[in-house]
Amino acid sequence: MNGAAKGAIVGGVFLAMAGGAAYGVVTLVGDSGDGHSGAGKNGAAGTGAVTAQRATGPVTDQETAQVANAFLAAWAAGDARAAADLTNNAQAAQPVLADFRSKGLVSKAVITPGTPDGTGVPFKVEAEITHAGTAKSFAYDSRLTVVRGASSGKPLVDWQPSVVHPQLQKDERLRAGTPASPPLKAVDRHGKELAPEQYPSLRPVLDALRKTYGEKAGGTPGVEVWIEPATADAPKRTLATLVEGTPGQLRTVLDADVQAAAEKAVAQYAEASVVAVQPSTGDVLAVANHRQDGFNAAMLGRRAPGSTMKIVTAAMLLEKGLVAADRPAACPPSATWDGKSFRNQGGFSLQGQPFSTSFARSCNTAFISLIDDVKDNGALPRVAKEAFGIGLDWKTGIPSQDGAVPVTSGSAAAAEYIGQGPILMNPLNMASITATARTGTFRQPVLVKASLDGRALATAPRSLAPGVSAQLVRMMRQTAASGTAAKAMASVHGSDKGAKTGSAEVDGAAAPDSWFTGFSGDVAAAAMVEGGGHGADAAGPVVAAVLNAS
Repeated sequence: MNGAAKGAIVGGVFLAMAGGAAYGVVTLVGDSGDGHSGAGKNGAAGTGAVTAQRATGPVTDQETAQVANAFLAAWAAGDARAAADLTNNAQAAQPVLADFRSKGLVSKAVITPGTPDGTGVPFKVEAEITHAGTAKSFAYDSRLTVVRGASSGKPLVDWQPSVVHPQLQKDERLRAGTPASPPLKAVDRHGKELAPEQYPSLRPVLDALRKTYGEKAGGTPGVEVWIEPATADAPKRTLATLVEGTPGQLRTVLDADVQAAAEKAVAQYAEASVVAVQPSTGDVLAVANHRQDGFNAAMLGRRAPGSTMKIVTAAMLLEKGLVAADRPAACPPSATWDGKSFRNQGGFSLQGQPFSTSFARSCNTAFISLIDDVKDNGALPRVAKEAFGIGLDWKTGIPSQDGAVPVTSGSAAAAEYIGQGPILMNPLNMASITATARTGTFRQPVLVKASLDGRALATAPRSLAPGVSAQLVRMMRQTAASGTAAKAMASVHGSDKGAKTGSAEVDGAAAPDSWFTGFSGDVAAAAMVEGGGHGADAAGPVVAAVLNAS
């Protein structure tokens, strides 16, 4: 062993001393190696039986056990170099493993492997973090996978930052100490606390609010363990608190009751996100996500919105006088533009029906067949920006994406008419679009009032013409009553309600993304469920539940 770590086997537990700190790792259950579970050269457990000769084929159970044992022992001993060398990306692994002890301030740790599952090995980390004489336990579960090295043939730990902590992502680091931003107590519009324990999907939103307003709110920092983000504009993510600070208080425009309904609704579907907005003010009433990666896709996502985009396309066509809600519109089974054929779902067609029915039934060809009459590829992006505020650099109070409708040509321009192609949106954007259609005027969504910090909100150059807004609302009401959104909206209380469904094809995905947006009274909501299928299947019930909570 080198001078940095000394170890011994005591009662079946690998104990190591690194810089005066005690570390330990329990030997893997069922390890059938050569019996050397202690540390070998450079602090790593003996691996001669694993790497003596080049091997091919699937990683064996014995190789999995031996390599996992060696890696965990070296990591527990504080020997980041030895542990990194047992991975398939030592250059990326070493600084993250080293930070666990030096920057994460871990003074003692026991790593206990669970029962291997094929080439996967779950394990539990029980650490003690010490800062300025204060120590606190820090425990969590993680997992590693053993793979065969592409060039060496050796069994190696497949390096992912999540091995060190399940929330660690690429280029992120574990840190402990006194953070720059004091803790923050966020409350809703009625003064009710929005604690992450009660509203777990708000955690990334609360982290972002803390980064922006923590110092302004007047709190004092404590001592914490956090994940340092990969980019400077992203917020830190607190994992544990060693010493409580004094939180400042920040009033948001969220509504705790609507937020609770949103949390419950998205929990029913994997990779689901929803946002609720008040059309008369632009206030964001709820933001919720249910995702494995913890990403705030509700506000930061960028995906094609499918036929929910037809709200904007319809507004453009109405403004140009090419359609009217009560005027017949052609809806053939298919339409071709620039060599690409577009079809309606199931190949349906409508004969002699008004445009409102094409909107309610989500007839793709009724929109695409009018491109020749529009004669302007910039018309849709222009209406999206000038009337609906898309692309105007929204300042909600935390980082957000405010949508993109680029000028394009050919078949891509046709795809944009039905929410495909290069158009990028998220539920925040679609909830805002619905709110604008509802009132005729864009009001930039906000999480905290602009008066709090004097930031300038985005303003659209113009409103929708009253007749256009009225027809959009009428068509959305028809969609909710007898169109593609009828089943989902049937459960929404009240009679003043409208909606639009969407499903967006994603390259390589087994199922389309499910999109749904709707309004009820003075609340507009939009949801997306990645891979959720048709709009009414998954996103529809999420929006309905949120609208019913208002």
